[in-house]
Amino acid sequence: MDEEIGAARQVQWKSYCKTLSLLAFQSFGVVYGDLSTSPLYVYSNTLSGRLNSYLDETTIFGLFSLIFWTLTLVPLLKYVIIVLSADDNGEGGTFALYSLLCRHAKFSLLPNQQAADEDLSTYYQPGTDRNVISSPFKRFLEKHRKLRTCLLLFVLFGACMMIGDGVFTPTISVFSAISGLRDPDISKLADGWILFITCVVLVGLFALQHRGTHRVAFMFAPIVVLWLLSIGSIGLYNIIRWNPRIFVALSPHYIVKFFKTTGRDGWISLGGVLLAITGTEAMFADLGHFTAASIRLAFVGVIYPCLVLQYMGQAAFLSKNLTAVDNSFYLSVPDPLFWPVFVIATLAAIVGSQAIISATFSTVKQCLALGCFPRVKVVHTSRWIHGQIYIPEINWILMVLCLAVALGFRNIEVIGNAYGLACITVMFVTTCLMSLVIIFVWQKNLLISLLFLVFFGAIEGAYLSAAVMKVPQGGWAPIVLAFVFMSIMYAWHYGMRRKYQFDLQNKVSMKWILNLGPSLGIMRVPGIGLIYTELVTGVPAIFSHFVTNLPAFHQVLVFVCVKSVPVPYVPVDERYLIGRIGPREYRMYRCIVRYGYKDVQKDDENFENHLVMSIARFIQMEAEESASSGSYESSTEGRMAVVHTTDTTGTGLVVRDSDDGAAGASQLTRSSKSETLRSLQSMYEQESVGSVSRRRRVRFQIDEEERIDPRVRDELSDLLEAKEAGVAYIIGHSYVKARRNSNFLKKFAINYAYSFLRKNCRGPSVTLHIPHISLIEVGMIYYV
Repeated sequence: MDEEIGAARQVQWKSYCKTLSLLAFQSFGVVYGDLSTSPLYVYSNTLSGRLNSYLDETTIFGLFSLIFWTLTLVPLLKYVIIVLSADDNGEGGTFALYSLLCRHAKFSLLPNQQAADEDLSTYYQPGTDRNVISSPFKRFLEKHRKLRTCLLLFVLFGACMMIGDGVFTPTISVFSAISGLRDPDISKLADGWILFITCVVLVGLFALQHRGTHRVAFMFAPIVVLWLLSIGSIGLYNIIRWNPRIFVALSPHYIVKFFKTTGRDGWISLGGVLLAITGTEAMFADLGHFTAASIRLAFVGVIYPCLVLQYMGQAAFLSKNLTAVDNSFYLSVPDPLFWPVFVIATLAAIVGSQAIISATFSTVKQCLALGCFPRVKVVHTSRWIHGQIYIPEINWILMVLCLAVALGFRNIEVIGNAYGLACITVMFVTTCLMSLVIIFVWQKNLLISLLFLVFFGAIEGAYLSAAVMKVPQGGWAPIVLAFVFMSIMYAWHYGMRRKYQFDLQNKVSMKWILNLGPSLGIMRVPGIGLIYTELVTGVPAIFSHFVTNLPAFHQVLVFVCVKSVPVPYVPVDERYLIGRIGPREYRMYRCIVRYGYKDVQKDDENFENHLVMSIARFIQMEAEESASSGSYESSTEGRMAVVHTTDTTGTGLVVRDSDDGAAGASQLTRSSKSETLRSLQSMYEQESVGSVSRRRRVRFQIDEEERIDPRVRDELSDLLEAKEAGVAYIIGHSYVKARRNSNFLKKFAINYAYSFLRKNCRGPSVTLHIPHISLIEVGMIYYV
């Protein structure tokens, strides 16, 4: 028996090791492309300017010692050992830390929060104590709304710098790789051609983004591995050939000697040293595609030793060739290997750029989920990798900004100054958020959090101060970009919140609806009316506005709220919350569809079918509870129930696939019995025959074999009759304006900034995938 258990464990261990090795190998192409290409430009950027006057062996040794200990303390100690453990159900990044904080403390500013959201299986991490005693510090932060707003702005600032990283990474990576073609004899002509080739490569890179990285994912990893092995081997060759004494520079004593010699100029040069750790944030940001163990294995086993060997070898070469500073990497490559290394370097730069562009798309998507970014189109590009997305608007904006940076600066040193400031700012934001996670999520002592913040904050603060000193020499670029994106985010978030508060203050009272009676005081026509709203309770003002202007409404009304919750993904079986509005005879329901900040709202052609099945299940659940309590009376605003959409049992309905003829007849009778509307419906379906053919055509029938309460049967019959008559989607077409007595800043933010963004972003019907043939827009003016 023991031998069988031992053999089973051995098989499991082999399977685990195989999976871990495969994930570690794949992580090279997605996570480490940016970090591994840093040797192309670190030394040339750091040794430019005044530091060039201190060039000698001691200075080179001190510079390498700085790079070595920076690589050891920040990527290895901070990220690999500590930060990777702070995942949010397997997801990483700045927003993962923020969502963790929002779930374990009341920091969230999402307007439509519910207690029911805390019942999600992914809401709390395993082993977390939900009933932990609240500390005075926690109560202080939760009490002051301005502090929570500052925390959100701090996170958004880090997100804006991450977007800036997506601008500067492709530019400096591609520019540095192509710079290997520079010919000192004809420098002007060579620089012009280098710039032209760089722009061509950048345009091609962004033009291929819509295909998604998954199509070439298996090609990416071998390129980066080959690149790492190449630079590691070249580094070892340079150590042996030029200066084996470089090993003594591993001692931090050389850092002290470096600053004694260079003084303030050495401090300013830290802005170039930090380029050695650019791309480190990708280890945490791309955690969702892999596992923490695979990322750790790849870094400790390959990345770290290869980078250390390369920086050490380049320093050994420079210590004996002090005039080779401007292009130290390519000049340190042996002549027979130049062209192979140049090709691999260019490919590796493209891979590193691809990874950070994808991370930028994810950052924008997460801002969008928080209601802090204008509506944009999000395309899910991979059937297997859930997080691979493409945002067309952001892609072309990034391309234009990359070309502007390349053509405007035309200098790797200046681009490096901007790049370094963007990267170190994101790392500093992560450090501050991580210190809060240690307290509120890990529930550790405040002293441990302060030690983490002081130690790593001091290191990154030193690099940040050096990067800030280079603001006049290109460092202003990420600050300007961050200001522009922060202004856009703030204006959009402010406008959305004011609009939501208007809806909340002007929602229709239940007493008014009850006074209308079951017919709502109007004619109830066949069909289902889906009224989209941001409210999770109550009836929105759009409903009364519609009723007072039109004399008819659908026989079944469903108030649909599509909302985001602070978790990365919402399981499909927990996505729908169904409730009732008013008495049963009113046939009014509420449906809340929940998405996580990494969920992609795909064009689900079966949404109407899922909705009908969910409401049917809710009707049955409510009847069973009423039967057990002995009362069939329903409340005017019933509780919300989680309804599973993947299981059709217990709904009282039978789902049958329709044949083409029956489906076509059903489609032609959807909207009305009017011949005109039926002909319009037929024309629309013929034009979109491609999408219609992919739709699964189903018909619902009441299960005659199941014993169903007569009143439940009547309600189900009304639901199915309404579904056969057709579904109409009703959304508000809002015009938000500031009140006349508002101050100038509010008027500018609402009447100009928010209004401009709203007119030029995607409409809600597009982002919600609403079919235009069934869309009804209700115009309303919001005075906020």
